[in-house]
Amino acid sequence: MAYTAKIGPSILSSDLSQLGRECERMMECGADYLHLDVMDGHFVPNITFGHPMVECLRRCIGPDPFFDMHMMVSRPEQWVKPMSAAGANQYTFHLEATTNPGNLIKEIRESGMKVGLAIKPGTTVEELAPWAGQIDMALVMTVEPGFGGQKFMEDMMPKVSWLRSQFPSLDIEVDGGVGPDSIHRCAEAGANMIVSGSAVVSSDDPRSVIALLKNVVIEAIQKRSLDR
Repeated sequence: MAYTAKIGPSILSSDLSQLGRECERMMECGADYLHLDVMDGHFVPNITFGHPMVECLRRCIGPDPFFDMHMMVSRPEQWVKPMSAAGANQYTFHLEATTNPGNLIKEIRESGMKVGLAIKPGTTVEELAPWAGQIDMALVMTVEPGFGGQKFMEDMMPKVSWLRSQFPSLDIEVDGGVGPDSIHRCAEAGANMIVSGSAVVSSDDPRSVIALLKNVVIEAIQKRSLDR
């Protein structure tokens, strides 16, 4: 069992006028990585930011924080090299956005980044399965991508459970409406990488929320290893 509990605040929920400082604050509060949402206004109706901002953030906060890029874009192939050059560590693209996942996975690896593969709520986990052996992380969306503040979709948990049963050492991330109220369901299903936006970033005490989320996931991992 190679996977560990990791909490990644979604920085889109933070004060965007103070983004560098907000990223530093999250890392100081115990975040394991930072989740950066890139939206192009095509694949999803919202627009956020691109590689120039990622480059500025990397320069501002140094080489250590792990940048998990969630690429909600209609042409993920287009941004692999720019994101790599900007300092991204993992490039998570949507299965629904490409006709050639295998080629894109190869491009991402060759550019020196880890590979994440995301699926929307309407995409079956069986469609992701053929690529699971070639990726570093699977992302199961627990809301429709494109906007923050949506309600957690508990009916996505069977996807997580199925992935964990079929690919026991794969990193499995959940993203959307995840916080103290929903973390137990995510952890019990087998998710180990937890994206949390407003529940962490807007909290009066982000350190405590991150610690709570992480402890629940650690306990679930320990229980799973005892049950095997």
